[in-house]
Amino acid sequence: MTTQEALFNYTLRLGDCSIILAQRLCEWTSKGPFLEEDLALTNIALDIFGRGKSLLEYAGRVEGKGRNEDHLAFFRTDRQFKNYLICEQENGDYAKTMVRQCMIDAFDLLLYTELSKSKDETLAGISAKSVKEITYHKRHSFSWVNRFGNGTEESKTRAQTALNELWRFTGELFEVEEPDEILIKEGVAVDVKSFYSKWENEVKNLFEKANLTIPEIVFMQTGGRKGLHTEHLAYLLAEMQALPRMYPDAKW
Repeated sequence: MTTQEALFNYTLRLGDCSIILAQRLCEWTSKGPFLEEDLALTNIALDIFGRGKSLLEYAGRVEGKGRNEDHLAFFRTDRQFKNYLICEQENGDYAKTMVRQCMIDAFDLLLYTELSKSKDETLAGISAKSVKEITYHKRHSFSWVNRFGNGTEESKTRAQTALNELWRFTGELFEVEEPDEILIKEGVAVDVKSFYSKWENEVKNLFEKANLTIPEIVFMQTGGRKGLHTEHLAYLLAEMQALPRMYPDAKW
């Protein structure tokens, strides 16, 4: 694999994770528990969409085959997407959405903080902007998880159920494969294993404060970066891609 191919695959994966997660969060629009929260989560989704757009736009330029961010977002099948499995999991109730979000936010803040130091100026620029946004996202999701865990018996049960369901997808966040290895040597990518302990401590501390228990024996589910996804992604893409596929030559 060449450095260019590695950079394309790496940037594509980051972009895929962002737009798939943002699409999930947008499903809550007009359905939030109250108006301010509805607006807050919608704005968070827009931040993540913006990051995804920038990353896919850059991936298209790196690939050099004439595909832009719209082509990459709307005209690939689920087997061609490289996002982590946790991003595509269904929203469930609000507790599940926030448990999913807090684990991703903690990971993303560490990842993009390191990527802001990348030797690739475009990646560094996108990451520096993202860090400011993710800092808010993390504060928001952490506060909700703490609120659920220390709320009623019902809210705590729902949060614990969500954690039991989602924890098995977190191992994939810290996998390192060939594109990563090539770019790490070039000072472009981040070795995610280097901050695993910090991430683990942050989420463990949060869950302890929220009186939630991390499952002890879990078989980690992986495969997203290889295009092996859960059934949820195909349904998500069917909705997200319907209009562009129906009118592929439309000008917006």
